[in-house]
Amino acid sequence: MTTTKRRGFAAMDPEQHREISPRGGQAVHAQGKAHEVTREEARHAGTIGGWVTSRDRKHMAQIGRKGSSKR
Repeated sequence: MTTTKRRGFAAMDPEQHREISPRGGQAVHAQGKAHEVTREEARHAGTIGGWVTSRDRKHMAQIGRKGSSKR
């Protein structure tokens, strides 16, 4: 059995991860290359997610059994 060694970002400790992560997003926005999601794109993504979720009848049945009860 072979084990995969973590490399790069995945190998960093969580504190270092949290410190470096925001820099990527800030850099992309500064360059003007960041993708801003429009209302239409968000609505479309939500619709697709609903279709995918509703295909799983077992999952939908579990949701229905929960009803309005709190988790």
